[in-house]
Amino acid sequence: MPEKLAPGVWGVVATPFLGSALEVDEPSLARLVEHYEQIGTTGLTVLGVFGEAARLTAGERRTVLETVGLPLVVGVTGLATAPVLDEARLVSEVVGDRLAGLMVQVNSPDAQVVAAHLNAVHDATGAGIVVQDYPETSRVAIRTADLVRAVHAVPSAVAVKAEAPPTPAAVAGLTAELDVPVFGGLGGLGLLDELAAGAAGAMTGFSCPEGLIACVEAWRSGGHDAAREAYLPYLPLVNFEAQAGIGLALRKEAIRRRGLITESGARPPAPPLPEALVPQLERHLAALPKEVH
Repeated sequence: MPEKLAPGVWGVVATPFLGSALEVDEPSLARLVEHYEQIGTTGLTVLGVFGEAARLTAGERRTVLETVGLPLVVGVTGLATAPVLDEARLVSEVVGDRLAGLMVQVNSPDAQVVAAHLNAVHDATGAGIVVQDYPETSRVAIRTADLVRAVHAVPSAVAVKAEAPPTPAAVAGLTAELDVPVFGGLGGLGLLDELAAGAAGAMTGFSCPEGLIACVEAWRSGGHDAAREAYLPYLPLVNFEAQAGIGLALRKEAIRRRGLITESGARPPAPPLPEALVPQLERHLAALPKEVH
């Protein structure tokens, strides 16, 4: 069976675009990936919601996969088994032994249906499966007990990404019953409480992943109080970026202002950054710890 994901922070990578045609900006992508490597992320997650995978062509997805060198969790966007298998085969072909797991969304509230779907993906690719419970995107809600049953029936599961609010309660229910690591998402909004509930770390998009790493490493070395202290300087920005509808635009502009990508455009139908919020974004970035500027 595939190896379970290592604990820590799996940075979720945005896909940078360039110009009015919003073409994939390979130099910016390479610069962003290099930054993740330098700050010590455990691995990277690409072609997820934050990476705008559903708006990329197959050729563009290949470009993203070929640019990233760290161990990879790669998202697939579909809910039906056949299109997911098409995406998964491309991933396996391009990524090879860098693939730490395929991130596949829960596609039904029925545990048996979910397990059959996930097992079919593994059988076709041999890849480990990261089970993503993200009802905001999938529009599928599953009870924690049923998700536990589904994961128990998938021997190739290497992790669960818990993004069904309230996430700390979900993480607690999952970690109590499963022997695979559970990671929090949703921009790190609940990270401290997810760690307290047993999470193995974070797998999420945040413009300053240094904050996620600081929180997780402090938790390991000093527990709750140390992690809280380490995370406090980043929490206003975490909260700011979590605004519904415009989170992608906020995060990409913050990443641009950090000098990691050239432009911050997102492909439609993602809404643009409201100009009225730019001064506040600047304040949040200016307030970050000096070592991350």
